[in-house]
Amino acid sequence: MTVKRIGVLTSGGDAPGMNAAVRAVVRKAIFHGVEVYGVIGGYAGLISGNFRKLEVGSVGDIIHRGGTFLFSARCEEFKTKEGQQKGIEQLKKHNIDGLVVIGGDGSYMGAKALTEQGYPCVGVPGTIDNDIPGTEFTIGFDTALNTVIDAIDKIRDTATSHERTFIIEVMGRNAGDIALWAGLAGGAETILIPEEGFNLEETVSRLKKGQERGKKHSIIVVAEGVASGVEIGKLIEENTDFDTRVSVLGHMQRGGSPTAQDRVLASRLGAYAVELLVEGKGGRAVGIEKNQLVDYDIIEALARKHTIDSNLYHLSKELSI
Repeated sequence: MTVKRIGVLTSGGDAPGMNAAVRAVVRKAIFHGVEVYGVIGGYAGLISGNFRKLEVGSVGDIIHRGGTFLFSARCEEFKTKEGQQKGIEQLKKHNIDGLVVIGGDGSYMGAKALTEQGYPCVGVPGTIDNDIPGTEFTIGFDTALNTVIDAIDKIRDTATSHERTFIIEVMGRNAGDIALWAGLAGGAETILIPEEGFNLEETVSRLKKGQERGKKHSIIVVAEGVASGVEIGKLIEENTDFDTRVSVLGHMQRGGSPTAQDRVLASRLGAYAVELLVEGKGGRAVGIEKNQLVDYDIIEALARKHTIDSNLYHLSKELSI
C-alpha cells in the first residue's frame, strides 16, 4: 500500500523535545511527498476527530520550544475497545494511512491497542522518565536531567552555607533513571531509587560516616517511585540529629527548552518513524541503542522490562564514600 497521508499525535506527560519530534515527522513526510495531519489533544483529539493539516511552515520556530504545540490529554475513553474504534473510524474518515504516536508508556499502550486492531502505528519514545523498553534514551530525559542537576547545584550552595542535609525529590514515575543520573552528576551522597529500594539504616549510617570525617552537609536524591521526599526527611530527622530540609522539584522538570541532545534525538527518531510508515511497516517502536537507530515490534517491546544501569548505581556508591 502506498502511504499518502499520515497522522501524528503527542500523548501523556509532555517532554522537552516533543515539538522537535513533530517537526521531524512533518518535514520528513513532506520531503517524501506524504501529507501530515496533527491530532490536537492526544487520544482525546483522535476520538473527537480534532485534526489539523500541517505544512512545512506549521512546524517552523518550534524546535527549541518545550511542551507540545499539539497539546496533550489523558483519555480514559481510549482505554476501551469502543474508544479505540472511534479513533480508528476518525483516522479512516480522514484517509490517514498510518499514525506516529509520541509519548510514554500510556501512549505506547494506545498505539499497541491500535496495532492489535490492524491499524499501522509507530511509537516514538517521548518522556522524561526514560522508562520505555527498546531504547537507551527517551526524548526529554536529557533536558529534565540537566534541570535537576542545575537545581542540585543551587541547593548544595544553601546546604553548605547552613550545614544541612537536603532531600531532593525528583520525578521518574516507577523508574529511577533521573535520580540516578542526576545524583551521580550532582555528587549526591545518597541516591534512592525504586529499583534498589530504601534502607533507612544504610542511609543513616552513610550520613553519620560523613559526619565523622568532618562533612557538614549532605544531598540525598530520592526518586518519587521510592517514597515522598517529605516522608524520607521525617524518618531521617527522627533517627538522627541532622538539620534536614526537603525540596520537591515537581513539574519544573518537564519544562524548558530542550537540550541539543534531545533535539537531535527527537529529530532522528521522528524522521525514522516516518521512514518505517513509508516503507509500509506499522506496529513498530523506534529507539536508540549505541547511538544507532533501532525499531522493535511494539507489542514485543512493551513486554520487555525497563532496567537501570546497575554499573552507574554501584559507581555512585563508590564515589560517595
